[in-house]
Amino acid sequence: MWILEWLPNWVFYAVFFAGLLGLVATYFLKFIPFLSTYQIPIQVLSIIALCFGTYMAGAISDNESWLAKVKDVEAKVAEVQVQSVKENIKIVEKIVKKIEIVRIQGAEVIKYVDREVVKYDTKFQLKTLNEEAKLSDIAKTVTENYTTYYECAVRNDSWIEWYETQKIIFEKLNK
Repeated sequence: MWILEWLPNWVFYAVFFAGLLGLVATYFLKFIPFLSTYQIPIQVLSIIALCFGTYMAGAISDNESWLAKVKDVEAKVAEVQVQSVKENIKIVEKIVKKIEIVRIQGAEVIKYVDREVVKYDTKFQLKTLNEEAKLSDIAKTVTENYTTYYECAVRNDSWIEWYETQKIIFEKLNK
């Protein structure tokens, strides 16, 4: 409530007690002749102040309970975010290792092509490619493409693993 942000809480309790004091005072005002004429308006204002003070005391209590819940959830979110960062580090390390393995395997295949398939460059003529194309060049290109494919597959699998891990971590927050 906007009024709770502008005014301190003691103001609402003061309004409540002023209404209570005014209501009690009106029972004694009937004994004083010149003040007894204001008894009804004072009672009405006192009842309004009493109701407003009671309502705002409830609003203060409700606001404090919501603020406590928000702090609790913020603490849980902070805890989950720390856990998420730890899992992210583990997954990134896995990705780096897997991609390095894929690159090493691709480099090994390219070395094999350079060493073994080059021997067959002159034996086989490729009719549909340009005349400068050699079998070893094609094998290198295919190997590089497969290496890139496997790197993408590792990244995709790692992303799926990251998503599933994050989903589990943040679903714990709702429990």
